[in-house]
Amino acid sequence: MKQDIIHVYFMPGMAANPSIFEYIKLPEDQFEMHWLEWVLPLDNETLEGYAKRMVKKIEHKNIVLLGVSFGGILVQEMSKFIDCKKVIVVSSVKSKHELPKRMKVAKFTKAYKLLPTQLMSNVELLAKYALGNTVKKRVELYKKYLSVNDKKYLDWAIEQVITWKQEKPHPNAIYIHGNKDMVFNHSCSGDCIVIEGGTHIMIINKYKWFNENLPNLILN
Repeated sequence: MKQDIIHVYFMPGMAANPSIFEYIKLPEDQFEMHWLEWVLPLDNETLEGYAKRMVKKIEHKNIVLLGVSFGGILVQEMSKFIDCKKVIVVSSVKSKHELPKRMKVAKFTKAYKLLPTQLMSNVELLAKYALGNTVKKRVELYKKYLSVNDKKYLDWAIEQVITWKQEKPHPNAIYIHGNKDMVFNHSCSGDCIVIEGGTHIMIINKYKWFNENLPNLILN
């Protein structure tokens, strides 16, 4: 009997477009890949409301959701409104408690509201903020990955990360994190698959690991 195709939906990180997944390849006789894209938030839209809107873009049942960074936060929220075979969270956080100290401080001081997001149309600034300091010599490479630079979206996205309310890890999620991730550097503890040498952009530069391991993680 032929195995049903498993539909895997991929959500990129903050400011990124789905081309960050261009090197991810899954066996076509078992999986079909779908790329999700950021849309502009509505006025005063909550993360919960945004997640409900994104779920409407899902066209299949019993899917796999995979999200990177802020996309990893979003797929955890989306999974509350849709049946998922698996939820896979890459280079992200399991709860609000893993957010870096600077983000926790920014939450209470409201300092994030002062960030010059209008300057993030400058790809070098955007890359540094979204991906960390690993990109100083790779700005040209990331111009194609970081294209969502609308000020309204960036203001909203930064606030949603900093004010995320999740207290405990998603009980059924698979968390994958790099031990060299400088953006979320407290996320390797607990129930987590740790990739040695993995940085915040490991979905791009360690794609071979994902191609080799994602099929088994999804199926088992």
